[in-house]
Amino acid sequence: MALSELVHSPYPHCERAKPVTHRHESYFHLHLVSDATGETLMTVGRAAAVQYATVSAIEHVYPLVRSQKQLDRVLTEIEANPGIVLYTLVDHELSDRLTTKCREFGCPCLSVLEPVLAMFQNYLGAASTPRVGAQHMLNAEYFQRIDALNYTMMHDDGQLPENWEEADVLLMGVSRTSKTPTSIYLANRGVKTANMPLVPGIALPPQLDLLQKPLIVGLFASPERIVQIRENRILSLNATQDKSSYVDRTAVAEEIAASRRLFNARNWPIIDVTRRSIEETAASIISLLKDHRRSLSARTDQ
Repeated sequence: MALSELVHSPYPHCERAKPVTHRHESYFHLHLVSDATGETLMTVGRAAAVQYATVSAIEHVYPLVRSQKQLDRVLTEIEANPGIVLYTLVDHELSDRLTTKCREFGCPCLSVLEPVLAMFQNYLGAASTPRVGAQHMLNAEYFQRIDALNYTMMHDDGQLPENWEEADVLLMGVSRTSKTPTSIYLANRGVKTANMPLVPGIALPPQLDLLQKPLIVGLFASPERIVQIRENRILSLNATQDKSSYVDRTAVAEEIAASRRLFNARNWPIIDVTRRSIEETAASIISLLKDHRRSLSARTDQ
């Protein structure tokens, strides 16, 4: 008996395809089948796919698959474009049929949540209660995110500084340091975020000196990165006005240096966003926010 026949998958819902020893394609098909929005699958699938730099994943996303008829269309697509299949399906009839068909097609198939749920069950000593899309329930956390989004959109780009005390986070930085997209990402995590651009020759609003609650974070990037983004921005807008200082390397370097002097003088935490994704920047801010809230709480208790 071959060694591979003695090795059993620890996950009962993982179907192994026959190993492919030589792949010459520069891409592969990645099928993501969900009975909810598919966000969990997309996050897991992309996190795994980026580890393979020589091939690209062609994503096929199938959200809200909750009937056999809907699954029929999914199976037709998988058969036409064989590849890796990841799924989150609460209905066992649907998941069993999907894994059976994938075995027939020779496609590897994995229930992404199955090993996690099994670990929870073993540790907690209790079975799960299957609920489709339970993470998207309209609970208090959901409405907190909506409230944060509304606040963030109203306080973008230095608007309504008189309301900044209500913010959880205030982002500062020169133009094109990803303040707005980072703010929106944080709002989706339930963090009320305002942002303020630092513009040469424009004084800071007086409300800034009165803030107690918000965590103020300074964002900066390398001059080369800022110039590159600004030039692309100008091209996308078909701008014709004089823009020399906006994209001049020396002027931009002085802008960034001035912003960093301000951040240091005010003792604000600073994040270099030059090579950071929005998600990485937001994760650092959330970590800083936790420390900031602990500090505020300790001050209140004194």
